[in-house]
Amino acid sequence: MKIAILGHGTVGSGVLKIIQDSALHPFEKDLSVKYVFVRPEKVDQNELFVDDYATILNDEEVDVVVEVLGGLEPAKTMIIDALKHGKNVVTANKAVVARNLKEFDEIAEENGVKFYFESAVGGGIPWIINLERALRIDQIDSIHGILNGTSNYILDTMTKTGQSFDKVLKDAQDLGYAEADPSADIDGYDIENKLCISVDIAYNTFVKPGDHLLKFGIRNITDEDIKYFKKHNLIVKLLGRSFKKNNSFNFVVEPTLYTPGQIEAGIHDNYNFVGLRGTTIGKLTFNGQGAGEFPTAHALVQDILDLKANNVHLKRDFNEEFSLDNTTKKKNYVVRTSADLESKLPDYDIQKDGNYYHIAEIDTQKIHDVVNELSSDDKGIFFACISGGAYNPWIEK
Repeated sequence: MKIAILGHGTVGSGVLKIIQDSALHPFEKDLSVKYVFVRPEKVDQNELFVDDYATILNDEEVDVVVEVLGGLEPAKTMIIDALKHGKNVVTANKAVVARNLKEFDEIAEENGVKFYFESAVGGGIPWIINLERALRIDQIDSIHGILNGTSNYILDTMTKTGQSFDKVLKDAQDLGYAEADPSADIDGYDIENKLCISVDIAYNTFVKPGDHLLKFGIRNITDEDIKYFKKHNLIVKLLGRSFKKNNSFNFVVEPTLYTPGQIEAGIHDNYNFVGLRGTTIGKLTFNGQGAGEFPTAHALVQDILDLKANNVHLKRDFNEEFSLDNTTKKKNYVVRTSADLESKLPDYDIQKDGNYYHIAEIDTQKIHDVVNELSSDDKGIFFACISGGAYNPWIEK
């Protein structure tokens, strides 16, 4: 099986290394990389490197194109071109998959090839394949997870050390966990992409990222917030979750508080965690390395091996329609703000503790709307949901 890799960054180089070391792994025999697509200035660095995509598209020996360029373009166009030229595509690019999954799947079907994306959600965690396995038997009504290793590293390190957000973010950037522009990680966009993909498969629908989906990240968290939560035996994580009931579903990315005995509280460093709930399997969870050179490359090569073995993934047409409704679930929240929160919520049970407010039984849409409104007066506002099952110190004293 001949392979072309689009990109030779961290993940692309990892795929190349795993395949070139295939003598150590009998399942990978007969895999070989024929091309690596790179920028023109890098072509002379390796005999496999090319900068003319037409060379790859027009080579009938190329069975699989591995897209690890990242970003929306030219990745989208190059994926479509590969599929239309009769080449299977595997990718780790969650941003492009989240926005174009249905189109990619339809084009692959029309051209008799496959489009696989295991590594786009959870890196090295075998999440997509096990979600599909559960769906062969069950209806899935809920998904939730810590789906971004960078934000988890930041929150975990702040909790362990008491250091400031800015200091830990800088350390994460120095370690290569965070980009120079960390917005996708700390503002929830990366989790949004991954949750969209998971929801698409779980509910057989198609949800695109955008402003209609509720997101609040960790950009405003302070070391004082961490101390306050620890004082009340709570640990904060940045979580994505969705729940479906009848003809509607909710979808939210937000900081969430757990007590130490809960599984999510024990996900450390840059690890990911993701789970589902099915009709017969009940709760099923996975955790592991969610990013990095070899965990992500490992998942990409697993997709290639599935193609080689003709292992067919679960067929979804993404045509089910559900309404988005974030008002059905009422939860407890903690808000830290210097703005006048109480005047915005006169009908709610609110307990004040300095600049921290506990709000009981409020729906997700309402609290996000209020926080967004108050952010014009308090640009540093922060809030977190208290997870179901967590000890709530404000009402269980």
